[in-house]
Amino acid sequence: MSRKTQDANFVLLLAMVPVIAWSAWGPFDRLTWWLEVVPVFIGFAALFIAGRKGWVFSTFALACIGLHMALLLVGGHYTYARTPLGEWWKEWFGFTRNHYDRLGHFAQGFVPAVLFQEIMIRLRAIKRGWLGVLTVSFCLAISAVYELLEWAAALVSEEASEAFLGTQGDNWDTQQDIFICLLGALTAVFLTRWWQNRSIRKRAKK
Repeated sequence: MSRKTQDANFVLLLAMVPVIAWSAWGPFDRLTWWLEVVPVFIGFAALFIAGRKGWVFSTFALACIGLHMALLLVGGHYTYARTPLGEWWKEWFGFTRNHYDRLGHFAQGFVPAVLFQEIMIRLRAIKRGWLGVLTVSFCLAISAVYELLEWAAALVSEEASEAFLGTQGDNWDTQQDIFICLLGALTAVFLTRWWQNRSIRKRAKK
C-alpha cells in the first residue's frame, strides 16, 4: 500500500471514528442501527482492499464518501423517521413527514455516481459519451437493490422494518426514493463534473 493511499484513507477513517462512536452509543434501536450503518463498514473494507492494490480516490470523492457515511451514521442513531434535522425541516416547511431519508437517498445516487465516474475515467473503461448514461443506470440499479433489501427486511421482521424503511405511511415511498436517487445521480453527472475532474487531475499529479 502506497504512503499517499494510507494517508488519504487514514484521514477519512480518523474523521469518521468519533461519528461512529457517537452513533453507536445508545441508538434508538440497535438492530436498525446495524441495518443502516453496515454500508459504512463495507465502505471502509472496500477502501482498504482498493488501497492494497494501490488505488486511492480523489479528495473530492473521499469527501463525498465521508459525508455519505455521516448521513448513514446519523440516520442509524436516531432512525430516519426521528432524525432531528428532518424534524426541524418538518416544522419549518410544514411537511407531513420527516424527510431526512430523502437526503440519504439523494446521497445514494450522488456518491455512487461520483465513484463510478472516477473509476471509469481513470481506467478509461468507457467512452465519455456513454459515461453519463451508464453512471445513472448504475445508480438506479443500486437504488433498486436497496429497495429489495428493505422489502426483505420487512418480510423478516415487521417491527424492525418499520424503523428501517421509514415509509411513515407514504404508499409511494419506494418510487419517490428511487426518483430522489435519480436526481442525485444527475446532479453528480451534470453539476459537479468540473470539480471532480479537477480533483482527479490533482490526484494524478501526486
